[in-house]
Amino acid sequence: QSTVQVRACSDEVEEKMQQNGEAVRHTEGYRNGSWILMDYGSVVIHLFLPEAREFYDIERLWKDGTPVDITEYLVKEE
Repeated sequence: QSTVQVRACSDEVEEKMQQNGEAVRHTEGYRNGSWILMDYGSVVIHLFLPEAREFYDIERLWKDGTPVDITEYLVKEE
C-alpha cells in the first residue's frame, strides 16, 4: 500500500533469492517504488502499488500465456 512496503517486499525477494543461489540480473523502479521489476533470467518479478498495477494492466499483456505451477520450487520456511 506504500512505496516503502513495495521496496521492503523487493528487499525480501532479493534476500530469499540470494539465499537460494539466485542473483538478480537487473532491477528497475526501486527508487520510485510504485512498480519494481526484478529480472532473474528465467523469472521476472513485478511488485506494484495498486494504482500502478491498474494503470499498466500487465495481465492484459500476458492473457495468452500459459500458467506455470512453481510450487515445487518454492522453499518452505520452518
